[in-house]
Amino acid sequence: MSEVLARTNETPGDSARHLSTAQLEAGFRALPTAPKDSGRLALIIRRPVKNARESLSRAKLSPAAGLPGDNWSQKPSPDPTAQLTVMQTGVAEMIANGQSLALFGDNFFVDLDLSVANLPVGSRLRVGEAVVEVTPMPHDGCHKFKARFGNDALRFVNAKSTRHLNLRGIYWRVIEAGEVEVGSTVQVLSRATPHA
Repeated sequence: MSEVLARTNETPGDSARHLSTAQLEAGFRALPTAPKDSGRLALIIRRPVKNARESLSRAKLSPAAGLPGDNWSQKPSPDPTAQLTVMQTGVAEMIANGQSLALFGDNFFVDLDLSVANLPVGSRLRVGEAVVEVTPMPHDGCHKFKARFGNDALRFVNAKSTRHLNLRGIYWRVIEAGEVEVGSTVQVLSRATPHA
């Protein structure tokens, strides 16, 4: 069961809020260090149809549906490695520069270090009552990201020098069903051995 807090339609983004590379780099350096072992679920966003967003207070995740009602499960052959999109809250807020985080199109915003070093592929986490696993699917910025946040932001999240930090985010798949809600603890259960 989920409770919709707000519904919005996708907007193209406000170019007046786009940050330069220098501003993004300075903003990133100023961010507090994200927790490594235990954090918090800050926002849940469901995409019921293309170009629509619903902010939820809670939801029940499942291995079959991921986030029920999200357009991922409505695809003809949904890819389990791309079930849930996740972004670090502080990074998203910095890039958005006052715009709604729903604009990113990600399902979850978390206060947790999403870097490869902290959460290699195969790592498992408990989010509320659910258990999720980090998948190998790369989460990269695309033309939509560029339109919403600017070319400098796209280059910033895709830069080879910082790609290991997963600034654009990562993907999770649901391993064990369970309720999650805004404010739920996000706890690292196990870290997979990084591949060479």
